[in-house]
Amino acid sequence: MLRDSPNSSVKLDSYFGVFRYSRRAVELVWSTNARLTVAMAVLTIVAGLLPAAIAYVGKLIVDAVVAAIAVNMAGEPPDYTTVMWLVAVEGLLVAAMAATQRGIGYCQTLLRVLLSQRVNTLILEKALSLELAQFEDSEFYDKLNRARQEASSRPLSLVTRTFNLSQHAISLASYATLLLQFSGWAVIVLIAAGLPAFIAETYFSGERFRMFRHRSVERRKLLYLEMVLAREDHAKEVKLFQLGNELLRRYKAIFQSLFEDERKLSRRQDGWGLLLGLVSNLAFYAAYAWIAIATIQGTISLGQMTMYLLVFKQGQSSVSAMLSAIGGMYEDNLYLSNLYEYLEQPAIEWAGSADHGPDPAAGVVFEHVSFTYPGASRPAVRDISLALRPGQSVGVVGRNGSGKTTLIKLLAGLYPADEGRIIYEGLDVKDWDTDKLRRRIGVIFQDFNRYQLEVGENIGVGDEPHLRNAARWGEAAQMGQAASFIEDLPEKYHTQLGRWFHDGQELSGGQWQRIALSRAFMRQGAEILVLDEPTAAMDAETEAEIFEHFRAMTQAKIVVLISHRFSTVRRADLIVVMDQGQIVERGNHAELLALNGQYARLFELQARGYR
Repeated sequence: MLRDSPNSSVKLDSYFGVFRYSRRAVELVWSTNARLTVAMAVLTIVAGLLPAAIAYVGKLIVDAVVAAIAVNMAGEPPDYTTVMWLVAVEGLLVAAMAATQRGIGYCQTLLRVLLSQRVNTLILEKALSLELAQFEDSEFYDKLNRARQEASSRPLSLVTRTFNLSQHAISLASYATLLLQFSGWAVIVLIAAGLPAFIAETYFSGERFRMFRHRSVERRKLLYLEMVLAREDHAKEVKLFQLGNELLRRYKAIFQSLFEDERKLSRRQDGWGLLLGLVSNLAFYAAYAWIAIATIQGTISLGQMTMYLLVFKQGQSSVSAMLSAIGGMYEDNLYLSNLYEYLEQPAIEWAGSADHGPDPAAGVVFEHVSFTYPGASRPAVRDISLALRPGQSVGVVGRNGSGKTTLIKLLAGLYPADEGRIIYEGLDVKDWDTDKLRRRIGVIFQDFNRYQLEVGENIGVGDEPHLRNAARWGEAAQMGQAASFIEDLPEKYHTQLGRWFHDGQELSGGQWQRIALSRAFMRQGAEILVLDEPTAAMDAETEAEIFEHFRAMTQAKIVVLISHRFSTVRRADLIVVMDQGQIVERGNHAELLALNGQYARLFELQARGYR
């Protein structure tokens, strides 16, 4: 894996290739809208031919005017018709050039919008294919952030520059054809004069890209601070703890650091650009003097002089534009590497395809399961062996960080176990199709999402195929004890929740938790239901009532409750006590009290608070 560092010895050319992604960018633009791509290509060819045609007609006009002047000075009536026709032809060519440029701009505008959406869709589709462990990797977030920052505009930029290169190459070829009539050396000078500036621009493109990659962490911090300062879910703590000035100071400091790097690089780039640009001007005026002398000597006509000067000047512009396009294509390829580096991020493959196990009554069995989070120094769970049977309610207790939630993530296939096996219905979960496995499990975590959607949809997300099933919303809300307060909302199940959108209603913490509980009941096909402290904002009595209600509604299922409240957990058929990633005690409430171990001690500590 490529890691960024100030002293990175990785050479960009050898790693990325100069134009490694050009073909893929063209294919991406083509697949986005083939008709617009073809139209832009045709218009580009036309735009490449018209300037030389305009210059040639200009030469004919000057020569015709000179001839007419000579006739008039000889005392004969001049021929105005030829001059007028040539002027009309040039006017039509200039109008065609303007229309062509407008057409190219129109195609580019539409492609820019379509392509931005296409690339963002590719980024989001890739995100859906990745596993939870990858989202918890900071390097992955750097890749994602780099891909989203620049890559949506770079494919079209690369294709546009490719077309510009083609357009100016056609123009240069036509200019060179005309200029060769004067001298082959003029063509060589024309091309060579633009090379120094091109080399400098290409060098600074690489420098800018290296800086972009190296400072990606700081830019991500900048975005994070913007979110904390401007989001409503952070606003209350920011104001209460008076964090605004400190966070804003950090925001400004990071920005200033990024700006200083940009300023220094831009100063060097513009300085060298100015110096090397003078080479191009020197070449033009040397050619100007050469052509003027040839005209005075009678080697070429006045019309030819006008044409050659125009052709040389426009030829210089074409050479400059071509070299700029090549440099820009090089830069676009560098930035596109961010997009494809992200899109080529390997997903964690699950080889399973089963949709049921051989023994539906077998429940869930953990066999010596261990797991360590990426980058962590010690296992989150160690040597876990546990059996959960259908119709059984299981309480899981332990200190924060003891591995309770990790156990559930492993069961749901959100992480693969490092050691041991998890068996569901007599089949290793690795052999299950992950989508089919997850449809069998309904989990409500403590940090459940509060979707900025309608009430019904907030419940419906618990079972995506029935997301808009209003009848199922009502049933699930009744079972989750949320129906009573939903009926009091302005639009009932169609009330917008959250403050992000117009007329949004905010709920209390307890009401949001009832919405989350209702989601669990949406998934009617789930055989395993897990409540991972989703009722922490409720009082102990309400939580106990909800758990009893939950157990009554799900008697044939495996019900797992993770909670710090022993008054609730004591009702479970089996209680598991975890500490430092291991199961240290198991049994029912009475058995654990009789054991007089960790559970008994913690239960007694809580009980004192209610006496």
